[in-house]
Amino acid sequence: MFRVFPVLLIVVTVYSVIALAHGLVGNDAMETFLAREHITFHMFSGDLWNFNLGDLLVTLGFVCLFTEIVKSTRTTSRALINHGLSVLVFVIAIVEFIVVRGFSTSVFFFIMVMTAFDVIAGYTISVVAAEHDLGIGRAGTDPR
Repeated sequence: MFRVFPVLLIVVTVYSVIALAHGLVGNDAMETFLAREHITFHMFSGDLWNFNLGDLLVTLGFVCLFTEIVKSTRTTSRALINHGLSVLVFVIAIVEFIVVRGFSTSVFFFIMVMTAFDVIAGYTISVVAAEHDLGIGRAGTDPR
């Protein structure tokens, strides 16, 4: 089941729940909310690093993207279903970004770009992995 589930859906869902919990306010209010609540880390250099909710969501997105890239190296039918569901997650994310109030933020833009990257990289990596599995080389690219 895990191999079929598009993991980036978790980040899109978390952002959607946050936006819905705030009544789908405009992007100014969402930007303020995402940047407001933060933790401050005292660095050895003496600097202060402010880590807010938006940073946490983007970081979670990168972790989920890494998981999706690793999953895309398989060439099973489950991987194909996962790629199809990843396209669906991307379509949902782009529609929310363009149409729904509170989703036109930089944080959600980066999450949406991660879903697009998942779709493109997933199919590309799967094709390359399938070529290696089948022993198929492209003409002129095989080492001699």
